[in-house]
Amino acid sequence: MQSYAKNLIYEHNLTDFDVFIACFPIFYTTFAEKSVEIKKNTYNYMIEIIEKYFPNLTEEQKKQFEALDALYRDWNSKINVISRKDIDNLYEHHVLHSLAIAKAIHFRPGTEILDFGCGGGFPGIPLAILFPECKFKLIDGTGKKIRVCNEVATAINLQNLKAEHLRGEDEKGKYDFVVSRAVMQLPDLMKIIKKNFKQKGQNALPNGLLCLKGGNLKEELKQYFKISEITPLSTFFDEEWFSQDKQLVYVPA
Repeated sequence: MQSYAKNLIYEHNLTDFDVFIACFPIFYTTFAEKSVEIKKNTYNYMIEIIEKYFPNLTEEQKKQFEALDALYRDWNSKINVISRKDIDNLYEHHVLHSLAIAKAIHFRPGTEILDFGCGGGFPGIPLAILFPECKFKLIDGTGKKIRVCNEVATAINLQNLKAEHLRGEDEKGKYDFVVSRAVMQLPDLMKIIKKNFKQKGQNALPNGLLCLKGGNLKEELKQYFKISEITPLSTFFDEEWFSQDKQLVYVPA
């Protein structure tokens, strides 16, 4: 490119500005191609993160996971669904983070799961993709986030999920499991959801709460110390981000 520009100056007695105008299409095309290449490589890397830990995905599931990037970027430009500083980490910090629950339990077909305080669809949407034979209900007190959940589910043809604008106190359904991502203190959460558990379970793990939390949980889990199970996410995933005090908490119903 530099030699091409020098030849233009020498042969045609052009100014630097003339050369810039002459070379702009080439510069732009090269830059655009590099940008696409970088985006593609980053994108493929993020999809590979999912397949690294869940190698038996169907082609349909791969397409659904792949579609999340463009969908959440589009919605995030309209609504603050995910921190704009964190959208580039969608697959690691949100999708894979949600799927930590699937490393602790493989939900049997027919299992019914409530995502309490789902926000923009995490952990519910990634789990619903991974377990198409299970039923998921997502609830949140913010209507615009529920709209995102339903629109994303429709866009990727996710038929085993419905999202509803609803406070947890008003949810009357019965479920095998409740899942959540650090919505509130666990004692407060358990008070609200204790009415929502089915008495009879169908999975290897008894019905209960599976919650993704961070930080020191000693005080928060004091009253559940004898019955709760805490698993560091670094047990499941070897990316550095998961070693930073990120945990999965299980509390039986």
